[in-house]
Amino acid sequence: MAKTWTITPGHCRQLGAVLEHDGVNFAIWGRFAKEMELLLFSGPEDTRPEVIRLTAPHHRSGYYWHIHVEGLKEGQIYGWRIPSQLLVMPGNRWDPEKILLDPYAKRIILPDNYDRQRAARPGSNLRCCAKSVVIDMSNYDWEDDRAPRHPMSDSIVYEMHVAGFTKDPSSGLESAKRGTYAGLIDKIPYLQELGVTAVELLPIFQFDPQDARPGKSNYWGYSPIGFFAPHAEYAADQSLTGVLDEFRDMVKALHKANIEVILDVVYNHTAEGDDNGPTLCYRGIDNSAYYILDETRNFNTNYSGCGNTLNASHPMTKRMITDSLRFWKEEMHVDGFRFDLAAILSRDKNGHPLNDPPTLLAIDSDYNLADTKIFAEAWDAGGLYQVGRMAGARWREWNGHFRDDVRSFIRGENGMVSRLASRLIGSPDIYNTPYTDPHKSLNFVTCHDGFTLWDLVSYDRKHNLDNGEENRDGTDDNRSWNHGVEGPTDDRQINTLRLRQAKNLMLLNLMSVGTPMLLMGDERLRSQKGNNNAYCQDNSISWMNWHCNQQGAEMFRFTRELLSYRSMRSESIPELISLTEALEKADICWHGIKPYSPDWGDESHSLGLTVYSVGQHANYYAFFNAYWEDLQIELPVPPNNPNGRWLRLIDTGLPAPDDINSHGRALVRVDRVYPVKSRSIVILVCAADD
Repeated sequence: MAKTWTITPGHCRQLGAVLEHDGVNFAIWGRFAKEMELLLFSGPEDTRPEVIRLTAPHHRSGYYWHIHVEGLKEGQIYGWRIPSQLLVMPGNRWDPEKILLDPYAKRIILPDNYDRQRAARPGSNLRCCAKSVVIDMSNYDWEDDRAPRHPMSDSIVYEMHVAGFTKDPSSGLESAKRGTYAGLIDKIPYLQELGVTAVELLPIFQFDPQDARPGKSNYWGYSPIGFFAPHAEYAADQSLTGVLDEFRDMVKALHKANIEVILDVVYNHTAEGDDNGPTLCYRGIDNSAYYILDETRNFNTNYSGCGNTLNASHPMTKRMITDSLRFWKEEMHVDGFRFDLAAILSRDKNGHPLNDPPTLLAIDSDYNLADTKIFAEAWDAGGLYQVGRMAGARWREWNGHFRDDVRSFIRGENGMVSRLASRLIGSPDIYNTPYTDPHKSLNFVTCHDGFTLWDLVSYDRKHNLDNGEENRDGTDDNRSWNHGVEGPTDDRQINTLRLRQAKNLMLLNLMSVGTPMLLMGDERLRSQKGNNNAYCQDNSISWMNWHCNQQGAEMFRFTRELLSYRSMRSESIPELISLTEALEKADICWHGIKPYSPDWGDESHSLGLTVYSVGQHANYYAFFNAYWEDLQIELPVPPNNPNGRWLRLIDTGLPAPDDINSHGRALVRVDRVYPVKSRSIVILVCAADD
C-alpha cells in the first residue's frame, strides 16, 4: 500500500471511523493500552497491512485513542492492535498480537479463510482475522421515507428470520436473492396480504456463523461480533458498501408498505464465548469492563447461556449500547427493538440484580428513542425472571405466562380456566402497577425458540438429535400434545383435530388484550420435524416452505381473516369493532354452559364471556371449550339488546369456510342453544339494533 496519506492527531468526539476533512478520523476506547496500532489493509485477504503506531499523549485523550489519516476513503479496511498495556488486570484476555475489530465498525468482513479457532489460540490471527471497514453513512438517499408508527393497539408483529424467509427454492426467487434483504423485499406483498403491521427480524447484527458445534453453523445469529454492522451474508450485494445500502433498501420498502421494522438485538453477550473463546474485539480491549466476571475477577460468568455476559452497568458498555440503538434508529430508520435476555441488562458488575438498573432506565428515557417500540425478553439463563417487573414504564414484555397458560389450557390441563381469563384481558395479575396500559403484554404462543405451531400440536417431546447434542439441548417444558401419534400421520381424524387446535391457539393469541406476535410460517403450518432448538439448522428444517398443502392453505386463510377482524371493522356489521378492542374497553360477564354461571373449578375446561362495546353498540359472545366432549351451551341475552340475535363469526369446530366468516359474507344466525364441538372456540356477535 502506497503511503499517500497525511497523519494528524485527530479527535475522540465520535467513536469509530468517520469520514471528514479529506480523510478518516479513527477513535477507540482503550483505558489500559500503553500504545495502539492502526492496521490498514489493501483488501480482505491482505496479510501485510500498513501499521500506524499511536502513542501517548499525542494520540490519547483520557481513555481514548484517536488519529486522523488524510487520503483514506470509504471502503478502507482496517483493524486495531494493542502491542503493550499500562496495567494487567485480573480477568485479562489481552494478546499483543491479536487483530481486533473496531467496536463501532459499521461494516465487518469475514475473509474466506476466517478462522474462529485461530482467534482462540495465543498469537497472531493476522492471516485469518475479521476486519472493519470505513463507511460513509451520509451517502444514501432515503427519499421520502416515513416510519409507519402504528399504535400498539393496532400492531401485529411477525417474527421472522431474514434468510430463512426466502432461502428455500420454493420461494420462487432467483438464487442470488434467496436468503437476503433483497429477497425479503420481493416478498413484501405476502406480508401485506397476511395483514401484519411489523416484522421482528431475528438478529441482523454481524455475527459469527462459526460459533456452533463442529459441522454446524450459527443460523439464528445470537452470536454478535459487532453492534453497529448489519450481517453481510444476508446481502445479495456483497460489495464493501452495498450491504448497508441493501439493508436500508429493505427498511425503506417495508415502510412504503406500511410495515414497521423491529430488530431482535443481543446486548447480553458476544461471540467471544467463554474463557477459552476467541479474542475478536471486546475481550482484547478490556475484558473486565465489557464482561461480568465472577467474584474472583478471573473468569467469565454465563448468565446468557452462551459463555459470557455483557456488563451493561459499566459506563463504556452502557454508552456503546445506547449509541448502537441510536445508530439503528437514526441512520438505519428501524422502528423498534426486541431485547434478547433483557434481564441481564439489570445486573451489576458482579452479576447481582439492581433495583434501578442504569442501562434499562437510560433506554426507557432516551428522547432519541421516544418514538420506538421496545420489547423485552424479561428473563435470562441465570434464572432472573422479571416479567411484570422490568424497570422503566415504556418497556413492553414478552409474556411467557401467556404462552404457557394458553398452551396448557388448549391441551386440556386442569386448573387453567381462571388463568386463561386473566390472559384474555391483558394479564392484570402480572401488569397491575398504576398507569399500566393494556398493551404492556406482548402475547405469543410460539416463537423461534421452541416448537412451531404445527409441531406444538404434533409432538409430545422434542426431537433435536440433528443438533449433535444427544437431544440434551432445548427445553423439555413444551406443554405440547401430539393428539395420539408422534409426528406426521395419515390419520385424517388426528390431522383434523390438530388443525382445529392450531386455529384455537392462533385465535387466542390474536384476540387477547395485548400486542400479538406470530412466528414465521405458523400461518402455513410450517414444521421443524419436532426440533425445538433449531439454532444451528441452516437448512429446510428452519426455512420457510412456500409450497402449501391443503391444511396449510386452510390455516393461511383462517389467519388472514382473523388478522383482518383484529384490525378492520366488519362489512357485514359496520359498527362492529374488534373483539380485542371490546375486551379492552368494555364490561365483561363470564359464563359457563349456562349464562352467568362460570365454572372456575380446577376440573373445568370451558369458559364463556360476553362483552358490550359501549358507544359502538356491538355485543360479543365467546366460548372456549378445551373439553374432550361436545357441549350444548345456552347463550345469554345480548347485553342491552333483549331482542337481538347472535350471529356466528367464528367456530373452529366447523370445516372451512364456515370456521371463520369472510368479510362481506352474510353472518349466520344461531339459536339460543348452541352446540360447541370438543376442543373448539366459538365467537358470536350481535349489533344493538339487530
